[in-house]
Amino acid sequence: MSSQNFEETFEAMLREARHEALHLEMRDFYGPPSKTFADWKAGIDYDPAERFAPWVSLVLETVARGVAVRRARIVGTPVSEYTRYLHWTTRMNVGAGESVRWLIRRDAADLCLTGADFWVIDGAIVYWNHFSGEGILNEVERDDRDASARLARSAFEAAWARGVDHSGFQP
Repeated sequence: MSSQNFEETFEAMLREARHEALHLEMRDFYGPPSKTFADWKAGIDYDPAERFAPWVSLVLETVARGVAVRRARIVGTPVSEYTRYLHWTTRMNVGAGESVRWLIRRDAADLCLTGADFWVIDGAIVYWNHFSGEGILNEVERDDRDASARLARSAFEAAWARGVDHSGFQP
């Protein structure tokens, strides 16, 4: 699946989930720089749940259906300014019902990881997220192959097992 309407792609992806949705993020920056990031950098106080209300609503709806939504983030140290921003906004994810863990890249050095961020839906469908070098999401590729699902789930679970819960992670 290649799509330039990523909001619709992610909405459809989460709506198809029946049991769990796993998300592995491995980049230190996701672009292009947004107004929410610029406002955070400028010290403007705002509620990320309000700025990202459609995502929050989608996750709330997904979790209400009994779907576990887990996100693991692998980050470099010292953490980037963008990672500090992500950490600040993660209260929105957790408030919507996601479980989030953080793993320092150094502590992931011996893990077998994939070459792209991804979502795994119900252990069977992988959505590979292909980014440019500038961190811009170019394509979301749907992959129904069993081998891909096993690989992605294994990578996610390895990172999850070593990760630190959001409440205990200090960037």
